[in-house]
Amino acid sequence: MFADIGTILRQVTVLDVLDILLIAFMIYYIILLIRDTKAYQAAVGLAFIGALYLLTVWGRLGVSSRIIRSFINYVIIAIIVLFQGEIRRFLTEIGSRTFRKPFALRSFQEKIEDLFHAIDYLSQKKIGGLIAIEKEISLSTYADRGVKVDALLSKDLLVSIFFPHSPLHDGAVIIKGDNIVAAGCLLPLPAAHRLKSPLQTRTRHLAAIGLSEETDAAVIVISEETGIVSLAIKGHLEKYDFKDVMEKRLLGYLKNR
Repeated sequence: MFADIGTILRQVTVLDVLDILLIAFMIYYIILLIRDTKAYQAAVGLAFIGALYLLTVWGRLGVSSRIIRSFINYVIIAIIVLFQGEIRRFLTEIGSRTFRKPFALRSFQEKIEDLFHAIDYLSQKKIGGLIAIEKEISLSTYADRGVKVDALLSKDLLVSIFFPHSPLHDGAVIIKGDNIVAAGCLLPLPAAHRLKSPLQTRTRHLAAIGLSEETDAAVIVISEETGIVSLAIKGHLEKYDFKDVMEKRLLGYLKNR
């Protein structure tokens, strides 16, 4: 047995080693991109079925291997249909990481107090709001659907945008660094099968989840019914009762590359 292993190792070339390292890197990179999504669970399940298929081939179980091979084909089609959002986000992230543009964290931090003063005011007055903060994936597609603002981020400007009966009240504000890029923007909605709670059936909350699924943006939602403030990141929506906790979570996410 050891002699056979030695023979195999002697036949391995530099190109074979590079080939293995490339495949390992690709698998690792894909895992990094999908690890916090539901697609990760599907990928684990598909990998298990694939391993089972290899075992049936190795064991020369003809009928079992044919059945599993047919099943895998249907599973792949089902994954493409059910996880369109995750696949789109995966491809978008590959592009953003390849042509990475740094997030303007310093300029954003200089205006974060203005942002949270506005959020506190909207929450206390129960004025609905939807604020998307661009990270590395550009939100220009969504900004182009709204009204161009291109103004320095400030509490007064944010409050005036979301004030009841304002023409831009129902849309989303898009922030890039310390700049309000656009307001009154329409954001994508998630697939219905992903929703888990009544909170996630309200339009603003749906839009926050949808955008955070398709991009790496952090999206803040203020409920006009309860005044509750929520933060959507990577398709997950969380409520926050304390400003400091939410600010720490938001900055921690934006700093993380």
